[in-house]
Amino acid sequence: MPRKVLESFNVSYLQVLDAEGHLDRDLEPDLPPDSLRLLYRTMVLARQLDLRMLSLQRQGRMGTFAPLMGQEATQVGSAFALDPTDWMVPSFREAAAYIVRGIPLKQILLYYMGREEGNVMPEGGRDLPVNIPVASQLPHAVGIALAARVCHDPCAVLAYLGDGATSEGDFHEACNFAGVFQLPIVFICQNNHYAISHPRERQTRARTLAQKAIAYGFDGLQVDGNDLLAVYVATRDALGRAKAGKGPTLIECVTYRMGLHTTADDPSKYRQKAEEGEWQKKDPLPRFREYLKGKGLWNEDWQASLEREIDAQIRQAVEAAEADQDFDPADMFDHVFASKPPYLRAQQEELRAALHRGTEVSHG
Repeated sequence: MPRKVLESFNVSYLQVLDAEGHLDRDLEPDLPPDSLRLLYRTMVLARQLDLRMLSLQRQGRMGTFAPLMGQEATQVGSAFALDPTDWMVPSFREAAAYIVRGIPLKQILLYYMGREEGNVMPEGGRDLPVNIPVASQLPHAVGIALAARVCHDPCAVLAYLGDGATSEGDFHEACNFAGVFQLPIVFICQNNHYAISHPRERQTRARTLAQKAIAYGFDGLQVDGNDLLAVYVATRDALGRAKAGKGPTLIECVTYRMGLHTTADDPSKYRQKAEEGEWQKKDPLPRFREYLKGKGLWNEDWQASLEREIDAQIRQAVEAAEADQDFDPADMFDHVFASKPPYLRAQQEELRAALHRGTEVSHG
């Protein structure tokens, strides 16, 4: 008997504003001028904060962190599509998404200065803290989506991951569960081409990462991750489908990590300068700046004023974070479980006793 074709699939690619500034006006979202300027400001703020944090880390004033330079459009465009009642579940590189969600810069800085209270989200918000183990946040995100379904909460969940996370079991388990129950969740895969030093082509033979959604019974879409407008449109539409009961979406945002994987990394060991140069031409900030300029929303005076304002904002946040010495290292045990188990209480008491002994010794 001849083989029969049971299913045929395709994966779409979305781009609204290309690297040369060509705009597809049919796909252009109807965003007011104030929103467009805010989006640009947020990308510039995220870029400048990233550079300042790198400087602080090199001076020994901050611990290791994962820079996001080059991925601003993916994070800002996607997070901007969220409603305040939606959930945002990050991995470990989403400072720009946190900024969109209103998380104070001081709090972001505190966490990477070794202060666990920096990872405590503001009361009443719907944002999860930084998650370091790759892909382990995704089952949590799916759990939130299931809880929303059970509680008749008309929200959606936006979960971030990198291309390396698609090689992890947690990713596949989360996608399978989300697909089976058609949960209101959108997965944003930031395909920056490297899982630390491991190139994307050594992770999978699949032509796209977006097509991995097909196996789990929901939509997959690839977008130009350096095109803020495309990311926003794709995420907005996916969130709308999720809230309408039409299930999950996996959005693969093709972007590039222009800097380090973390501050402990040296990308010159595994990347070519020519490759980096090609992606520099696709930098999301100049692209969006030219778009604003064409609309009469950008000029050099405004840019200079914006940079002065952002520089002052970051400087104040750094000063506030470094001046904040009102903390007890033993408080880190307070941020593990909602209700502290006995063994953690015992460890907390033991640490406090040791700290107290150390203080007595130092004071003679």
